[in-house]
Amino acid sequence: MTDGEANVLVVGSINMDLVVRVDHMPAPGETTLGGNFRTNPGGKGANQAVAAARLGAKVRMIGSVGQDDFGRALKQNLVGEGVDVEYVRESEESASGTAMILVDRKGENSIIVASGANFDVTPDDVFSREDLFTETDVVLLQLELPLPTVRAAIEVGRRHHVRTILDPAPVQKHFSNELCEVDILTPNVIEAEVLTGHKAAEERVDKLVASQLIARGAKNAVLKLGSRGSMVVSADQHFYRLAPYKVAVRDTTAAGDAFTAALGVSVARGASLRQAAQFANAAGALACTKFGAQAAMPTAYEVKMLMDDQPDVGR
Repeated sequence: MTDGEANVLVVGSINMDLVVRVDHMPAPGETTLGGNFRTNPGGKGANQAVAAARLGAKVRMIGSVGQDDFGRALKQNLVGEGVDVEYVRESEESASGTAMILVDRKGENSIIVASGANFDVTPDDVFSREDLFTETDVVLLQLELPLPTVRAAIEVGRRHHVRTILDPAPVQKHFSNELCEVDILTPNVIEAEVLTGHKAAEERVDKLVASQLIARGAKNAVLKLGSRGSMVVSADQHFYRLAPYKVAVRDTTAAGDAFTAALGVSVARGASLRQAAQFANAAGALACTKFGAQAAMPTAYEVKMLMDDQPDVGR
């Protein structure tokens, strides 16, 4: 990764995560005892904003929280992480978004999101801040805001020749090709299966899935394969498979957000997509080694140390 300045704009969600660790995910109708209850700042947009800031980027955010204790705490946390929240408004109609998260003993998670104030972010909030797009290198997007708002951000980014990166989560079955028309699409295995109808499982199918993402309109796609690393495919059908970094997994919550943010920061600094994906692999892996969402986002120094410790990964 190069060391140039990175200006990142996040148009996305801000939630308070309500987290319980469990021995196993409960079956329908089952009651199970959990461990300690925690509240952690989260939301895919805010997670990516914090991750980008910790990696050294200058980060601004467009979003919304409620006029409640969660909202005040969420904005304060973002400020403490170095994120510019001037354009995060406080909704008078809705409570702050929340996410209920169960994490099992293997570190896998199950998440339910109550969108709240996130769904008060409208296309007008994007169009009225069009000047921000002219001052940024990369726009990070997710699907925890209303889809018309996401489409507006893609449109404005295209208009100003700003690179847009969409993490299509939470994925929806009726996903329009218009949403795919971004510079980089970064689905995980489950999201890619919903988008293409094919389950990424081995090299041949991975390439098929990645190719279909390009066919739907993305200029480039980076397929997040979890413990199998990642796959990069460009519009000219060049494929790069990157091996994973080996870490002790504690909690996979927000690992995908760390990956997408790191990818964006690296691209903004002038790295090739393959180099950026390698950097993102390391950031995503490190996020799995700590409990929580934003608290688990790694610093640039931590990412560099992991990459230096495992120099053969991605080479």
